[in-house]
Amino acid sequence: METKTLAVRRWWYIMPIIFITYSLAYLDRANYGFAAAAGINTDLGVSHGTSSLIGALFFLGYFFFQIPGAMYAQRGSVKKLIFWSLILWGACAALTGMVSNIPMLMVIRFTLGVVEAAVMPAMLIYICNWFTKTERSRANTFLILGNPVTVLWMSVLSGYLVNSFGWRHMMIAEGIPAVIWAVIWWFVVQDKPAESTWLSPQEKADIKAALDLEQATMKPVRNYGEAFKSPAVMKLCAQYFCWSIGVYGFVLWLPSILKNASSISMVETGWLSAVPYLAAIIAMLLSSWASDKLQNRKLFVWPALLLAACAFLASFLIGTGHFWWSYTLLVIAGAAMYAPYGPFFAIVPELLPKNVAGGAMALINSMGALGSFLGSYVVGYLNGATGSPLASYLFMAGGLLMSVFLMLWVKPPVEVAAPRHLQPAAR
Repeated sequence: METKTLAVRRWWYIMPIIFITYSLAYLDRANYGFAAAAGINTDLGVSHGTSSLIGALFFLGYFFFQIPGAMYAQRGSVKKLIFWSLILWGACAALTGMVSNIPMLMVIRFTLGVVEAAVMPAMLIYICNWFTKTERSRANTFLILGNPVTVLWMSVLSGYLVNSFGWRHMMIAEGIPAVIWAVIWWFVVQDKPAESTWLSPQEKADIKAALDLEQATMKPVRNYGEAFKSPAVMKLCAQYFCWSIGVYGFVLWLPSILKNASSISMVETGWLSAVPYLAAIIAMLLSSWASDKLQNRKLFVWPALLLAACAFLASFLIGTGHFWWSYTLLVIAGAAMYAPYGPFFAIVPELLPKNVAGGAMALINSMGALGSFLGSYVVGYLNGATGSPLASYLFMAGGLLMSVFLMLWVKPPVEVAAPRHLQPAAR
């Protein structure tokens, strides 16, 4: 069964839905960095250390509820899970603009992480229900493109909203779209191809046959316990933990780093914050296309992360006296950190069968959330304690270098022969 014979309309129907959904999730987790740069700490009396903790609390909630959400998505319904998540995270994000004290802000940030926890693994499971091995890196990339594309336009929009109305109105305005999208999501999404009304019976049968053939060539894994204890999954958990230290230290605190490093306005900060994500979009698309073409995932993960680590180290060595050189290196680091996402999340469904792949992806993503918590907290703390981003550059580079080593250590998947009745007929 050649991939090219499968329904092309899947891409045009499903990818916009996936992209918009993850974009809204990312909007409501990343805009706190603009609120921090715009004065939320001063307004609520938040110290530097507490500000770092509040920014990171999202990832703590995100960590604890990954696996339960993925298990429900695998055995129940992605459609129902994401519908309720959209409503709840939109409400939490808007409520951030109404907080009057620090404990309330902490509770809302943690809760936001809880209700968004299942989004990433659920969407990866959804992609596995619709797309084959040779398509999955590109499909994953269109999902995760919601991350840099959102930060790209959010950086500009948030800069204008904060400048015109303040951080409270920005948070409220950027929380409402998720609730509206929940209604649209409910009416346009089907969990699996067999449930769709827009595919022909033959197209549904072709997709099912291709996916069944993939599963038949994979080494069986009995349960989640066996999957979670496999060396490859443990290495990928550690790798994604280290990688996320760099990514989310960068995402959450880039506006503050730029604002503190140069005397620029919030609008200018917004435009400068957007450029790394524009570069990231281009890098992600090229990397995912090449990964699917060559069917080599690792080759498009570790070299990009090594480049990002080198860019952070160079920023550290240059120092704060050369703003534009340092900023150029940050653009390179941002693009290189994002480029491997599509190939990386295509690895797990190639290592593990469908019955456990969703839970394994959730476990890996939850360790990424823990790394994100550490990265966002430590970077925020170092920036506040030292008054300079140099120490945080060194910290993020260290995490990325460790992720490179761990990625090189992961072995390729083992395939078995498919039963004869599932093998494609000779043409």
